[in-house]
Amino acid sequence: KMPTTSHRGQIMPASPIRKLVPLANKAKQRGVKVYHLNIGQPDLPTPKEAFDALRNIDRTVLEYSPSEGLLSLREKLADYYHRFDINVDVDDIIVTTGGSEAVLFAFMACLDPGDEIIVPEPAYANYMAFAISAGAKIVTVPSSIDEGFALPPVEKFEELITPRTKGILICNPNNPTGYLYTRREMEQIRDLVKRHDLFLFSDEVYREFCYTGAPYISAFHLPGIEENVVLIDSVSKRYNECGIRIGAIITKHKELKANVMKFCQARLSPPLIGQIIAEASIDAPKEYMLMTYNEYVERRKFLIDGLNRIPGCYSPIPMGAFYTVVSLPVDDADRFCQWCLKEFQFEGETIFMAPASGFYTTPGMGRDEVRLAYVLKREDLARAMVVLEKALEAYPGRTI
Repeated sequence: KMPTTSHRGQIMPASPIRKLVPLANKAKQRGVKVYHLNIGQPDLPTPKEAFDALRNIDRTVLEYSPSEGLLSLREKLADYYHRFDINVDVDDIIVTTGGSEAVLFAFMACLDPGDEIIVPEPAYANYMAFAISAGAKIVTVPSSIDEGFALPPVEKFEELITPRTKGILICNPNNPTGYLYTRREMEQIRDLVKRHDLFLFSDEVYREFCYTGAPYISAFHLPGIEENVVLIDSVSKRYNECGIRIGAIITKHKELKANVMKFCQARLSPPLIGQIIAEASIDAPKEYMLMTYNEYVERRKFLIDGLNRIPGCYSPIPMGAFYTVVSLPVDDADRFCQWCLKEFQFEGETIFMAPASGFYTTPGMGRDEVRLAYVLKREDLARAMVVLEKALEAYPGRTI
């Protein structure tokens, strides 16, 4: 008889973004070209400064770095945040192995098993996984595509607060919806956090990608909750270097910093080579950042216009990041995404999308929605739109 595995491992959700990968690989083996709109892996080049630093590492030993990360990187990050009027010191910044470890350590250091955090949904699927790892419970407040995924009314949050509620988690700009919270919405969140003495976990890895004229609002811009804010950050998206695994937790809460440091010491140190590359990337010139930004602005317009021209499809206009959630005229988006990879091709091509159901925890929500990442160049997006339209015409479970 085999030993049984942990309940935690059994309830851990598989990644909705990655679980269809085997089907995509099989399609490729059959000679089908697959357009990957399923994952936030940009196709834009990493800055030259990053590669120069990598090629010119002049160390004789690739040693452990400090558990909180290299001082030189943290100093540079502090300067970077100051450019956004985020007034944090070097000592408020702890370097992590990607934004993922930042979320995990923030949860481990703030939440006990059974504690709750409130999250607007749809939400980045890995938040659920990290909450399960910490034994905590994610309680979701649904937002709706009909309202462009705006923040649900504060009353909805209030209804969910219990003695076990320890925090609110937001992603701004949002993955998967591309929604950008307004100043008014951020102030409502601030008042809630203050009123109930909660942590505000704010994932701001897409701050460079805001497409409204309005200024970007960080959780650290909200007066009166400086000690409540736990900022999650990463260099993956802004410098197109997801594979180096460098993120950060930024907080002014002294006890929390001490707690997080214990987890950091237990895993010894974040990746040394990744930190060297990240530090150099912060020197990427304005032209590089502008090139990236302008490219996403154009892709966004192109994709959203294209989607909304396809009969039965609807996507609100995302105001940040490089994702959108779109509703499709299908009975079941999970089934449709699988069908596209297993059974469909148009002129030897198909499309790989992330079913939105994986970003919701409320059963039945997102059944006809997918998340698309506009991380491909426009010629590929144009082709992907043609393939999507043809797939919808041929799909047996079409509803309109």
